[in-house]
Amino acid sequence: MRFRHPDGTTVHLAYCTNVHPAETLDGVRAQLRDHCEPVRRRLGRDRLGIGLWLAREAARTLVNDPSALRALKAELDHRGLEVVTLNGFPYEGFGAEEVKYRVYQPDWTDPERLAHTTDLARLLAALLPDDVTEGSVSTLPIAWRTPYATDPTAAATARKALTTLAQRLDALAELTGKSISIGLEPEPGCTVETTADAIAPLTAVGHDRIGVCVDTCHLATSFEDPDTALDALHTAGVPVAKAQLSAALHAEHPHLPAVREALAAFAEPRFLHQTRTLTAAGLRGTDDLDEALAGVSLPDGTPWRSHFHVPLHAPPAPPLTSTLSVLESTLTRLVGGPEPLTRHLEVETYTWQALPAALRPRTRAQLADGIAAELTLARDLLTGLGLKELP
Repeated sequence: MRFRHPDGTTVHLAYCTNVHPAETLDGVRAQLRDHCEPVRRRLGRDRLGIGLWLAREAARTLVNDPSALRALKAELDHRGLEVVTLNGFPYEGFGAEEVKYRVYQPDWTDPERLAHTTDLARLLAALLPDDVTEGSVSTLPIAWRTPYATDPTAAATARKALTTLAQRLDALAELTGKSISIGLEPEPGCTVETTADAIAPLTAVGHDRIGVCVDTCHLATSFEDPDTALDALHTAGVPVAKAQLSAALHAEHPHLPAVREALAAFAEPRFLHQTRTLTAAGLRGTDDLDEALAGVSLPDGTPWRSHFHVPLHAPPAPPLTSTLSVLESTLTRLVGGPEPLTRHLEVETYTWQALPAALRPRTRAQLADGIAAELTLARDLLTGLGLKELP
């Protein structure tokens, strides 16, 4: 979906396909047929943006077979779909029964992360619509904090990899005329947990094609104030390559038994749900929701937020809620000003099948309905900020 900002530039809105498990190119093409096109039809749109997730096997197939890449672009066009952004965070296995810590491998100390991200940038340059010259790829925020923190060479290795990537992006732009930007996506528990943590490593790289992907669920989980976060990035000269529109799970009174019982329904075995609370002594947290519920390591006198991407249009029932208000505040700062701070927005609720059983979509049609409802909410927020929806 495209929108005209009051300054005349185009802002793109997509939904991320990492909600649909697929490791192979055939699986990706099935996603387009079975999920993406039905969402487009529900919205009554001739064209729908998707934030494509290409697992390593699918990406490798496309890199090694130019005819397959041309066929994929043709199929996107045929189904009324367009791609201006890729989710390059998960490498493989995102549809596995247990993902947890595996999603952070390989990290930016591993040459394979550089190779994979380079491949994604090259593929995106080829997949961009003919009238679009800028693309974005989100990636993990360098590494999970351990064992990175105890390796004295890790920071230098990651910085060298990102510097090499920046050089490759420059060469790609010169060769193709397409400018691809990479956004580190701050996430709780990682080396770059917050937007503030991103400033030092990104200014060390010092390149305008390497910036931040602002995920509003992660921002909220870490209790970051959107205005403070975006002001600091702007002051440091760190660009926002893209933003992921998502909402975290919020419990206002986690000490109450009824609240803990409601939270327990969201503790599940597939994804990691880092949980945080902001106390007078600072931010405290656990790596997962079940860990927070099981022990006394997390104070419960202040609200809890958990890294669980809940549907934007359907917050959980009381006594829980979502951090949709943080998304709204962030979006206002990103695109509600005289010029947009980013032109790539992506709804990213990948946890539909991890929701409590009563809330999960049971059919493809129900999932498509839910995704379309999320995009409708995002569209209404954008038009409410003065952007004009384009055909």
